[in-house]
Amino acid sequence: MKMQFKKLIVLLWIFLMVDYSSASSNNTDDHSFIFSEGFSEANFSLDGAASITPNGLLKLTMDEQQQKGHAFFPKRIPFRQSPAGNIFSFSTTFIFAIISPYAKLSGHGIVFFVSPTTNFSTANPSQFFGLFNPNNNGNSSNNIFAVELDTIQNSELHDIDDDHVGIDINGVISDLSHHAGYFDNLTGKFHNLSLYSGDPMQVWIDYDGGEMKLNVTLAPIQIPKPKRPLLSLVVNLSSILLDSMYVGFSSSTGTVMASHYILGWSFKMNGLRSEALNISTLPSLPTQATIEEKPKSLMTIWLPVAAVSLALLISMAVIVILIMVRKRRKKFEELVEDWEQQYGPQRLSYKALFKATKGFKDKQLLGTGGFGKVYKGTLHKSDTEVAVKRVSNESRQGMREFIAEIASLGRLRHRNIVQLLGYCRTKSELLLVYEYMPNGSLDKSLHCRDKPALKWSQRLHIIKGVASGLEYLHEDCEQVVIHRDIKTNNVLLDSELNGRLGDFGLARLYDHGIDFQTTHVVGTMGYLAPELARTGRATTLTDVFAFGIFILEVVCGKKPIEPKSQSLLVDWVVENWQKGTILDTRDPRLEEESYIVDDLELVLELGLLCSHPLPTLRPTMRQVVQYLNGDAPLPQLSFAFLSSRGFDEFVLSYPVSSSTPIRSGDDQFETLQKQAEDSVVYIC
Repeated sequence: MKMQFKKLIVLLWIFLMVDYSSASSNNTDDHSFIFSEGFSEANFSLDGAASITPNGLLKLTMDEQQQKGHAFFPKRIPFRQSPAGNIFSFSTTFIFAIISPYAKLSGHGIVFFVSPTTNFSTANPSQFFGLFNPNNNGNSSNNIFAVELDTIQNSELHDIDDDHVGIDINGVISDLSHHAGYFDNLTGKFHNLSLYSGDPMQVWIDYDGGEMKLNVTLAPIQIPKPKRPLLSLVVNLSSILLDSMYVGFSSSTGTVMASHYILGWSFKMNGLRSEALNISTLPSLPTQATIEEKPKSLMTIWLPVAAVSLALLISMAVIVILIMVRKRRKKFEELVEDWEQQYGPQRLSYKALFKATKGFKDKQLLGTGGFGKVYKGTLHKSDTEVAVKRVSNESRQGMREFIAEIASLGRLRHRNIVQLLGYCRTKSELLLVYEYMPNGSLDKSLHCRDKPALKWSQRLHIIKGVASGLEYLHEDCEQVVIHRDIKTNNVLLDSELNGRLGDFGLARLYDHGIDFQTTHVVGTMGYLAPELARTGRATTLTDVFAFGIFILEVVCGKKPIEPKSQSLLVDWVVENWQKGTILDTRDPRLEEESYIVDDLELVLELGLLCSHPLPTLRPTMRQVVQYLNGDAPLPQLSFAFLSSRGFDEFVLSYPVSSSTPIRSGDDQFETLQKQAEDSVVYIC
């Protein structure tokens, strides 16, 4: 009887151990786990766009813009024994994949992180990965350690490129980063990887608590773990992590959407290495066509079948079809030249853009500019709203502006610059595809009385945003970018009324430290710096002059040149400044309780300083940003008129709309240039 009872106890113990080992997470203890067969049975904490697909994939973001998603292991994990102790050694590995509908663009990537909380309701998507926001980014009180797989380059976050791995402490400015790839175990050669290629890749993160050394390794799933890590950093996580923390993943999208997946995950505390993942048991990824793929020709499908029974009829039909197709292809034939290979934005098909804009119908028309019309559209494969600009073939410089926008805007990445998503060229059409800005151009919000007046806080935010974008163009790009046509018409407002600088058709690039030489004067009357009439040489300081006029227009609600009286806005503001009534120049629609007098006066005086006729007395855009942010005091202004016949006289003598572009060779430019004998001098 006793022997039977002992056997029963042993069998019961074996049954419990087998049942425990077959649990979905394969826990070996409360602090280690492995998911090698998908996450269908995982009891994860999910929020935002995160979900578990029917076949067991952990999908962090949906196929939408401006999304964030989080997935946490549900239990807190102890990271040390006592508050005064060191952080335990830990190791984790996971397999991920990023699938983008675009060939050369993607959403903002995936982050593995350790956090004291699962509440990220105040975090922003896009470059903040759903973990931080502009107010808490970099705060030591965050107590967050993360490893980012980033597919967007943000210069303000000091990203090295648009395809990198980074180690982040309490913010999204990486302490250490490296281009995505791995080191070959045999040759030691570095191999590049594309994080958003759609191919599964494996990441290993190992922290040695004794040596306080963190290693991050990346490789394709078919490659064994490389011996040399991609990143290696000595860091004391004891000063960052709390006694117990959550571990998980976060992901986000911005203007460009993407799908972010985790296929498998293993984590271990106080172990040399987390348990290896079984690649053969991982759930499969969905297939997704890219936006550049073209539908197969119907001719290749039905012609062989029909030719068997109706040879004569098909032959006649083929002849007719070939004639029609040849005419259509000739009309919409796309041109591809060698110079296009070096530019960043992707090429889109004319058919896709024709369908997106519903055949470029008038009801899709957003506006008409100096170089063509702009239409609203929706790319059908990705449901992305876009603005499509058809560059006018009547413009003598149409191709030049078209190439300039591709060359300059295609490589720029800044939150205050309109993103160029793609382009198309045919014999009869030049098309550029941008992000869609739902609130249109700034000049409409300023000058259309049927729209609600912009508040002071909104105007100041727009001014600061455009200043930040120009600082990026002048100071932080690989090459200096001179916009040459800064005006309210070319500043677009997104859904949150952020100012985005666009229309780079007149932009020019040149290397830092090299003088920019040109004799072509381009721009818009009212925004042109006076030295352009004499030298024809555009510089960053001519952009600053136009920005100064832009500031005055935003604050005063008046156009640079009054259409009826042909008086100059800058002269009117100077006159009121001399009288001590500069605040009277503000837009009458601004309510007094909505602004701070000192802020309003500072911005108006900054507008006058930027629009100074002497280029050497204008500030740089970096100084402008410092003045606007209160990081440096604005120089005291004083004005002296040293000419009885100034620059304002010859501008006023020739009636011209403030929205009229002017170029060398035009009759009105030649007339103004001959009359530009003297100029007004402002002295600071």
